[in-house]
Amino acid sequence: MRNGVYHRGMSQRPYDKTERVELADEGVHWDLGSSLSYGEYLQLTKLLAAQQPLSTEHNEMLFIIVHQVSELWMRLMLHELTAALAGIQKDDLDPALKMLARISRTQNQLISVWDVLSTLTPFEYSAFRSALGRSSGFQSVQYRLLEFLFGNKNAEMVAVHKRDALAYETLQRALQAPSLYDEVLRLLSRRGYEIPADYLERDFSKPYVASKQVAGCWLSVYHNAEHTWDLYELAERLVDLDHNFQLWRAHHLKLVERVIGYKPGTGGTGGVSYLTKALELKFFPELWQIRTSM
Repeated sequence: MRNGVYHRGMSQRPYDKTERVELADEGVHWDLGSSLSYGEYLQLTKLLAAQQPLSTEHNEMLFIIVHQVSELWMRLMLHELTAALAGIQKDDLDPALKMLARISRTQNQLISVWDVLSTLTPFEYSAFRSALGRSSGFQSVQYRLLEFLFGNKNAEMVAVHKRDALAYETLQRALQAPSLYDEVLRLLSRRGYEIPADYLERDFSKPYVASKQVAGCWLSVYHNAEHTWDLYELAERLVDLDHNFQLWRAHHLKLVERVIGYKPGTGGTGGVSYLTKALELKFFPELWQIRTSM
């Protein structure tokens, strides 16, 4: 086609037509009556009013939305993890396994948001970075709750939340409570596995230390998977969670390296150097150790 004229041998393509979906026979509820609308149900007026850039820079909106979306996914993870913990405590593993699988899928969404944020260049970020002050993802209450619930306990991490009494109290409770892994070990003990007594009742605010005896119990689960399938499946779900958390941290590290290089983070950490240390952490260490022995 030249100058809007079709020439011989050229056929009109579908996108040259003006079409619309006919709704006459669809029974659409044009009048909602007393029912909630979609926007009201999701409280979109509040949700979409929460993006308030502090600068006039175009790219700050991207930065805000990526972090808000991440917090929403973490909100879902905490919802599922709390319920999964309750199921494990009651030896009700089927729904707990489903919830843990959903958390793994949610972690994939968290990882993918870094791809969106990676479109931010160092020049674009530096244009509004000063507006953040000392605010940082390091101060995310939900992220810290997830780490505590998974088992990465560090009492020092709570101090940064002292200005928020509710957050501080919530994190202190999570710090003192048994983690997901602690409850899983208690489950193994109830099933007859010889978990050391001082691992079943201990100061849960302290970091978990790997045990050869616990590793031996997990090896037994794997070697007898046909008889202990739910425990075998639970172990693999835990590995999924740990694996995805490591991927999330690795993507975060490379994003930070790409956008700010080796400058310190706004929260006061060393940035890349701090995130590199975090890559060494594992929530369920024996489940990784035994893979060499199988």
